[in-house]
Amino acid sequence: MFFIAHRERELTMHPSFFDSAATEKIKEQLHSDLEGTIEGTLMIIQIIEIDEISEPMLVPGTGMAKYNVSYRALVWRPFRGEVVDGMVTNVVNNGFFVDVGGMNVFVSKAMIPNQLKYTVEGSTPSFTDNSEQMIEKGSQVRLRIKGIRGEIGAMFAIGSIREDYLG
Repeated sequence: MFFIAHRERELTMHPSFFDSAATEKIKEQLHSDLEGTIEGTLMIIQIIEIDEISEPMLVPGTGMAKYNVSYRALVWRPFRGEVVDGMVTNVVNNGFFVDVGGMNVFVSKAMIPNQLKYTVEGSTPSFTDNSEQMIEKGSQVRLRIKGIRGEIGAMFAIGSIREDYLG
């Protein structure tokens, strides 16, 4: 789900940037450092507005300046039980992996309907019911998130397509 979050960040700036364009450099650095990054179980999509940039404070012994920046950002946070769409990136005999935004989701064989069987016939491995459904690399799938785990710079989840209108 998407939210607008009020957040704060501490940035340091090298003395070579202490001029009239320092504020623009701070804004630039904030955008490049944070947009598209994952922090725990949320992903910062875009910085919408910078609310306040504090007065600089010198960091002792380095000559660098420290700024406290408060900003509002559009963030994406997936929830347990949420239904999401994604692209299949890999199919193995135990299940398949799906990319959902910046999150990697694994759907195990236990969370796939019984009529879909693993097969290696054709050019790529897939799960198919030998009639109309086929899940292979590059397929779009809709799944329900069963669990989420966040690490530094990455999010992982377990998903299921074993319900109506999923797959």
